[in-house]
Amino acid sequence: MNRRALHVLIHATALLLALLSLTVTLWTGLQGRAAALAFGVLVLVGELTRWTGAGVREAAPLGAAAALSYALLGEQAGRPATHHGACQVVAVVLAASLLGSVPHIARGRGPTPDHLARRTLTVSFAALCFQPLYDRGVFGTWGGPAYAVLLLALLGLTVLCDALLAAALAHCRTRWPFGPLLREELRGLIGIGSAVCATGAVMALAVAVAGLWALPVFALPLLLTQSSYRRYAAVRATYRQTIASLARATEVAGYTPAGHARRVAALSRAVGRDLGLSEPELTVLEYAALMHDIGQLSLVDPVPAGATAELPGEEQRRIALLGGAVVRQTGVDAEVAVVVERQADPYREQPVPARIVRAVNAYEEKARDAGPGGQLKALEELRLATAGDYAPDVVESLARVLSRDCLTLPATG
Repeated sequence: MNRRALHVLIHATALLLALLSLTVTLWTGLQGRAAALAFGVLVLVGELTRWTGAGVREAAPLGAAAALSYALLGEQAGRPATHHGACQVVAVVLAASLLGSVPHIARGRGPTPDHLARRTLTVSFAALCFQPLYDRGVFGTWGGPAYAVLLLALLGLTVLCDALLAAALAHCRTRWPFGPLLREELRGLIGIGSAVCATGAVMALAVAVAGLWALPVFALPLLLTQSSYRRYAAVRATYRQTIASLARATEVAGYTPAGHARRVAALSRAVGRDLGLSEPELTVLEYAALMHDIGQLSLVDPVPAGATAELPGEEQRRIALLGGAVVRQTGVDAEVAVVVERQADPYREQPVPARIVRAVNAYEEKARDAGPGGQLKALEELRLATAGDYAPDVVESLARVLSRDCLTLPATG
């Protein structure tokens, strides 16, 4: 199945489930209105406080936790909850998500259809796994710790389903390989994903014992966690802007062409993602690519067009070591300095990020100066040099990234 067909299938399935759930709920009426209203309000608050443009795995963690908790609601204050069924769960969550999205849409930063499709399919999976079996009394013999373990197991399956959906949708949208995207989604479960899963289970268990009054008590920690993540993301964004500003020093001084560092960083990150690097490794790679030419500031006479790939090996290594020393003085992570220092070493002795920066920098310089057909000529030169200068797997990954043509590089100037 091609990417477009998979994307259409996911969205069509989510739309059909949403329409079916809304129709059934309108036909049968809303059951357990107090619980539906309480969980709907919690999902609504989660969507209103969602992160916009943050690039995080879960933009509305409180909304996700509340939706999963409602899907796994069996008892309320020690009594069986009023039968609400899987269709009502999906309908309430979808209605609250759409309502909470209105302010974001009005500001032009509304949730993408992918976000709503994921929410619909994930909640449907959890509700269909739990509600019919609970209504038939299958879980009647489960109690105490065993019941809690059951909820956690169902939530674990649900977040795995969500990770598969997120990776599949990202694969369709960006055309990156599915495997590395799925690994990154699974790594993300350790952070905010585990918080969403645990909070969903705790809220369902708390409502079963104490009733709906337990919801705000257990929602508050996740709101505080979200606030902390937001501040952390702001600090990281400022940190990256500082590094980007430092990287522009070579451009301002006339040592490198305008936009060179940004283009190398963007393409290096794309190659690193294609090779399956983790998010922390991609961050180190991006920072090193931004600052890979900073050692040229030590030169009395600038290299023509900043093309260090054409210099003798000893001169390349001298500039790289000087660049690493400058990076260490800035207080940037030592791993970034190591990548900058070793970008001119023989590729068999380099760490993977240094191999990527070296190959991408050479490609960018060669393609920029080769005129018409420069990309093909530059790639061919890199392939011919894989015996000693450039890692073959990195060069082939670079070719795949360029052939997908899904990366928008910053324009020159």
